[in-house]
Amino acid sequence: MKKLSSLSDLKSLVNALELSVSKPSSIVLKKELKQFFEAHYSKKGRAGKPVTVLKGYKGSKDKIKELAKLLKNKCGVGGSVKNSEIIIQGEHRDKITSILIELGHSVKRIGG
Repeated sequence: MKKLSSLSDLKSLVNALELSVSKPSSIVLKKELKQFFEAHYSKKGRAGKPVTVLKGYKGSKDKIKELAKLLKNKCGVGGSVKNSEIIIQGEHRDKITSILIELGHSVKRIGG
């Protein structure tokens, strides 16, 4: 391979498609259909550990997994998706509500 002596040599090697910047996942999520969520607080069946359960999502499994990943990252906790419900570890209803409203969704607080 020949040694590059100028920036024009480097530009000739770089493909224009490689320079394109990908959009963050939050912007992609804003374009989807707006949802109505119920934010539940629960400890039942979890050995007394509190969780926040988001119910009411209508859409594909891939989209709900993307949304769950975004919420878990923003809250800094674990969680899962089961039966079209997003389960976030800990009591984070206020933070999750503000994040979902920022994305354009409607959220109603339910329980404790």
